[in-house]
Amino acid sequence: MKKIIISLFLVGFIGLANAQSIDFTKENFKERKSELKDAIKDIEMGDQFLFDQMGAKYSNALPFYEKANVFNPNNAELNYKIGMCYVNGNMKFKSLEYFQKAYKLKSTVDPEIHYYIGRGHQLIQEWDKAIESYEFHKKNIAPGKEQAERIKIADKRIQECKSGKVLQENQVRVWIDNMGSAVNSRFPEYGMIMNADATEIYFTSRRDNSTGGLMDEYSEGYFEDIYSSKLVNGQWTPAVNLGDPINTKGHDATVALNSDGTKMLIYLDDKGDGNIYESVRKQDKWSKPKKLNSEVCSEYHESSAWYSSDNQRLYFVSNRPLEKKGGPKDQDIYVATWNKEKSKWDNVTRLPETINTPYDEEGIFLHPDGKTLYFSSQGHNSMGGYDIFYSVLQEDGSWTKPVNIGAPINTPDDDVFFVVAASGKTGYLTSFRADGLGEKDLYKITFLGEEKKPVFNSEDVLLASSGVPTSAKVIEQKVEVKRSEMSLLKGTIVDAKTNKPILASIELIDNQKNTIIAEFESDEATGKYMVSLPAGKNYGIAVKSDGYLFHSENFDIPRENNYQEFVKNVEMKKVEVGEVIVLRNIFFDLNKFSLRPESQNELDRLTKLMTDNPTLRIQIGGHTDSRGSAALNKELSENRAKAVVDYLVSKGIAKSRLEFAGYGKEKPIVTDAEIAKLKFEKAKEEAHQSNRRTEFKIVSK
Repeated sequence: MKKIIISLFLVGFIGLANAQSIDFTKENFKERKSELKDAIKDIEMGDQFLFDQMGAKYSNALPFYEKANVFNPNNAELNYKIGMCYVNGNMKFKSLEYFQKAYKLKSTVDPEIHYYIGRGHQLIQEWDKAIESYEFHKKNIAPGKEQAERIKIADKRIQECKSGKVLQENQVRVWIDNMGSAVNSRFPEYGMIMNADATEIYFTSRRDNSTGGLMDEYSEGYFEDIYSSKLVNGQWTPAVNLGDPINTKGHDATVALNSDGTKMLIYLDDKGDGNIYESVRKQDKWSKPKKLNSEVCSEYHESSAWYSSDNQRLYFVSNRPLEKKGGPKDQDIYVATWNKEKSKWDNVTRLPETINTPYDEEGIFLHPDGKTLYFSSQGHNSMGGYDIFYSVLQEDGSWTKPVNIGAPINTPDDDVFFVVAASGKTGYLTSFRADGLGEKDLYKITFLGEEKKPVFNSEDVLLASSGVPTSAKVIEQKVEVKRSEMSLLKGTIVDAKTNKPILASIELIDNQKNTIIAEFESDEATGKYMVSLPAGKNYGIAVKSDGYLFHSENFDIPRENNYQEFVKNVEMKKVEVGEVIVLRNIFFDLNKFSLRPESQNELDRLTKLMTDNPTLRIQIGGHTDSRGSAALNKELSENRAKAVVDYLVSKGIAKSRLEFAGYGKEKPIVTDAEIAKLKFEKAKEEAHQSNRRTEFKIVSK
């Protein structure tokens, strides 16, 4: 059966090859000598770009070739050149018709013609035809020192087609929507980055209002600049150029944004030695970008990077050689850790072979959950070019086997620059599609969950590789959406009396380990802050600012928890007599008054407050909920307050500055009457929890 298929395939090629290529000669165009002369000049101009010493400029050559092709559409070499321009440009899917025609006109037009016909079929997802072309190409590779390498390349393409067949048959159910004219333009947009809750985006574009208004001589496009947009009432605001000091007269491109949007990484070409720079936002203004230290920005090329949610790790892509093997190497993903003492990135480590392949990796994005790494790779089970994959960091430090996120998100062309909102329900990518406004546009991907019931024989719109929408009858599939096991805490920090925003430091504490795992700052101009809380931990949040009492919160995020957003606006109180602060990270066992170890960080903050204010006198107050015996509750609350005082005394705070009282259920934050009105048991329990608390009150200063 296999021999019959191959025989039919060869017969097809023989049939194609019956036509005759027409050369650009006077003999063939005796009556059109003037037009012939112009066509030959156009081909010569195209050749100057195609065979440029600095590298082929396909987009520049194409218009000249197409103009000559209007005059003579039946020249094999010209059709082949046009096909090469398309297959190396943005509209790769248009290459197949030119490669096929070139072969039809002249079967010996180029030794690689069967490879490129296969590539054309692959790009429009005609997998079997592509495989047949690649196999035919392999059999016709001339013997020589490059034969083995060329066979290896063809085998790689064949494997991509086999992967493509599987992925196409098991497509993920998504909506892919253009982000609209507020963000996209007639110019190319790409490399979108965003904060954790996807309310603020930055991207690269080559528009005519770029800084300096200059054009790149090589690409004939405007120089890259960085633009931003914000989500307001569900709509993206018109994109604005960030201007100075982010954008310069040269190329400025987006790389990464940390979770709360206070740090941005930018790529600068640096005369061919690509490097990554960092800009910091303070008072809602971006600083002048500063080059990252040499452990990250080596003498080699660094093109992509992303912060971890706690800002303690930096993942980046570099083509630096492997230490053990030496010599040049393909692009791999590395990770650096933040050295707080030296204020720099160091301890650079290459990610394992689980992630990195013998092919290039690019376009990394670490989800705000701190463990899900999205990246593009030419290896693994790619269906062609770069495909987008994800892998999850395990507690033992290993990475799971990368998963291809599937079609139609991935295509046989390059798919890079993919980011996902903290919720895990939406993603964003750069793509060239039929509904685009320009060369490349930014698209929103909505991952669809399980239907309430299956829908049969429904009308749907399928996304073809060419980007042309086609109506078809489909049966809806149930698709599981990967859950985001994390939460976001965000809000504003203001002065309790003036309501003006203030600059505050925010510590994120692992209460079980009694360790500070991350530090952040609110924006001085707006008071806004945002903190990622990966699931599986009990977190303490401490907010501090000079001249103010500290504010604490507690969040217990179970591992099986679904994505949540908490909005917590914090009103900071000055160190004044009568002010009361709830110590939300003081913990006791049920019906006991011995302090649990998780309380230490909160107690140490209180100790520091007393040390920094040596004349301050406070009262520690214990409170319970309304359930149980009033007498027992009062006794328990008093013993708990005393336990806190005893701890402070053990740390050197004079007993004369401290007093304690047990109020039992006398001073509830939420009354029993209010609790009775709550509909859900969970809400009632949370109300009782808020009444069970330890407070301190300033008696004198």
